[in-house]
Amino acid sequence: MEPSRTDLHKDLEAAVQTRKELGSEYEAEIVDSFLARIDAQLDARVERRVAERLTESGRAPRRPERSFAPRLPIISLALAIPLSGVGAGVSGLPGLLVVWTGIVGVNIAASLGEWRERREEREARRRRRDGWD
Repeated sequence: MEPSRTDLHKDLEAAVQTRKELGSEYEAEIVDSFLARIDAQLDARVERRVAERLTESGRAPRRPERSFAPRLPIISLALAIPLSGVGAGVSGLPGLLVVWTGIVGVNIAASLGEWRERREEREARRRRRDGWD
């Protein structure tokens, strides 16, 4: 179901109202959140149109893999703000270091997992191409 312009207008009004309530210190996060919703809606619209055209041409569309990796750095940085405040407020510098070590560790683990999956896919394609599978 495609959101109407009134839904987008309501989302924008909500973002503006939130900005008024929270103040300018959260403006970047509010704008990023609104733009992320618009981006997701555009992605869904493009995927639907591509699938329609592929169906018309007789080729079955591939289901896109839902990977969390591209969004992880943005989400982790958004969460880093409050977590840094809590860590530094409770334990000072050691707490801040623990929080950022955890954030870096999660991002590295996600990147390595994504890299491993891509490498395995390339190897599987190569084996199929060479007739090993």
